[in-house]
Amino acid sequence: MQFCPKCGLVCVSKKENNKTILVCRKCGYKIKDYKPIEIKEKVKKDPLDEVVIIEEKKEALPKIRIICPKCGNKEAVWWMQQTRSTDEPPTLFFRCTKCRHSWREY
Repeated sequence: MQFCPKCGLVCVSKKENNKTILVCRKCGYKIKDYKPIEIKEKVKKDPLDEVVIIEEKKEALPKIRIICPKCGNKEAVWWMQQTRSTDEPPTLFFRCTKCRHSWREY
């Protein structure tokens, strides 16, 4: 960033005859020997950087001891969801940890 030596305002870049110069917006002073700064960076990528490894599919839901109506397993995960109007109680959903059967209780 450069300032105008006449009025002190910040000079802005402008293209003139395929060359970049700095011009003061207030007084029109031109700085013609301006060279823009170029920043270059080489980034080396490892081929394994983009590989996503999923070890095991686990549900992040709380578990409860309840009997599955389909397979008889005694453990399920549960969650609540408001399926009716707000003055009604939420619906309680269950999913068996063994057969993945889902059911609900109102």
